[in-house]
Amino acid sequence: MDRMDEIDDRTAAEAFRRLVSHLRHRTDAQNVDLMGLAGFCRNCLGDWVAEAGGTSREQGREAIYGMPYAEWKARHNGDATPEQLERMADSVKRNA
Repeated sequence: MDRMDEIDDRTAAEAFRRLVSHLRHRTDAQNVDLMGLAGFCRNCLGDWVAEAGGTSREQGREAIYGMPYAEWKARHNGDATPEQLERMADSVKRNA
């Protein structure tokens, strides 16, 4: 049995909320860097929320960002370097 199955929903929800709060605080952690390291980012979390809740991707992402994605992107997103994009592409390949 996977130990993850032993975590009750209340605990899992609180841990998820702390993760989202942390990512909202750490705007210096760019999505492209998260993708390059772990193969997922804030957009992925928002999309997963949307899938699980039966809402639109925009609604799911707004739940994660705390504002519309376009607004967050304008405030906090920088241009990705070729190196960041290469790391991200290599990392995403491992998600399959």
